[in-house]
Amino acid sequence: MRFPIHRSRPLIPIKRFLPKSIFGRFLLIVLMPIVILQIVVATVFYERHWDTVTRRLANAVAGDVSTLIWMMNTYDAEDEQSLVFRIARIHLDLEAYFRPGEQLPEVLTQGSTSLEEELSESLNQRVGRRFKIDMDAGNRMILIRVELRGGVLDVFVHEKRLISSTTDLFVFWLVGTSLVLAIIAAYFLRQQIRPIRRLAAAADSFGKGRTDIELKPAGAREVRQAASAFLMMRERILRQIGQRTQMLAGVSHDLRTPLTRMKLQLAMLGDSQGVAELKSDIADMERMVDGYLAFARGEGEEGVARTDLVAMINDVAASAHGITVDVTTKGDLQVEVRPHALKRCLTNLIDNAQRYAKHVAITVQRMGRSVTVTIDDDGPGIAADSREAAFRAFFRLDPSRNPETGGTGLGLTIARDIARNHGGDLTLEDSPLGGLRAIVKLPV
Repeated sequence: MRFPIHRSRPLIPIKRFLPKSIFGRFLLIVLMPIVILQIVVATVFYERHWDTVTRRLANAVAGDVSTLIWMMNTYDAEDEQSLVFRIARIHLDLEAYFRPGEQLPEVLTQGSTSLEEELSESLNQRVGRRFKIDMDAGNRMILIRVELRGGVLDVFVHEKRLISSTTDLFVFWLVGTSLVLAIIAAYFLRQQIRPIRRLAAAADSFGKGRTDIELKPAGAREVRQAASAFLMMRERILRQIGQRTQMLAGVSHDLRTPLTRMKLQLAMLGDSQGVAELKSDIADMERMVDGYLAFARGEGEEGVARTDLVAMINDVAASAHGITVDVTTKGDLQVEVRPHALKRCLTNLIDNAQRYAKHVAITVQRMGRSVTVTIDDDGPGIAADSREAAFRAFFRLDPSRNPETGGTGLGLTIARDIARNHGGDLTLEDSPLGGLRAIVKLPV
């Protein structure tokens, strides 16, 4: 008999609470030891310094109160007691009043603060009489009431005699140094992360087809190495694209020359049925050569320009024949793209739709930091398990279709290649119209 194995999972995923940026994480790494050190120092301070100093101050106050009671017992005449209270006010910094005939309550409740506990313990040791402490007697005074023979002695003590001023200085120093260290750490971390952000921005721009971005290696050694590697990679890619473009230009010329000669020779043979079929084949060959070269070239030599996407969509929709095209646009649609490449991408998608559909709906809208172009048609669509295969070069869903209706098998491949060269993507879904939905997402 097998029992299910339950794997324990952490109750609180720590990653959810961690900063998302590298700056936030570096700052956390720097500040966490400082905060822990400050907490440890504060704990030691309050456990040792605070307790020791408070105990000594409480003993001093309790000793003064005990001295005052001794003097009252020694000099019990009324005029002598007035002198005793004057001496206490001048030399002991105590305000004392005797309440004849009064008594303290039978049940005495003492507070629970650490300061009051220390003072109570000292009074028990030094005075040895029933007493009551009022920590909030007004004007930052503490009232100590001691029951004597024949009345109650009220002694007012200023709280500064029981609270050490070094505590405020320590807290100020603790918080102040932490803030200064945090500001210094944040400044230097930002300076170190700035080259990383520039490198990320340059890589993103290069991925979108912008090759005129200046990037100078700066920052820490590892960051400079990464920037230098990126620059060398960019140069290699641009060099390979240039070499490929030159090679394809030569291939295009070499292929078009014999095709042109064949067209001229066929024109001299007349318009017989066999000649017409050969002319049609040559036209198909020229069209396929254009498609193959466009796919291989990838529009890599075109620069990026700010383009009105609404005007481009309307232009592409107007070029469609034999179908109804509805265009809906939303929001600001000025984007920086390679205009001819993107137009070819959209044209391929519209051409693909118009081969098999009668109605096409195009929706263009801006969503956050991206622009989405949605193309719906009412054609037969593509099965879900065949959609990814439809993007493969030279792949045809229906091998029996002739090139005139089925194309070269490169339309969707070129369209996705162009979308991804812009930093976006092209996906296929089911359309509400019953056919295929093509979604082009472009970053802005």
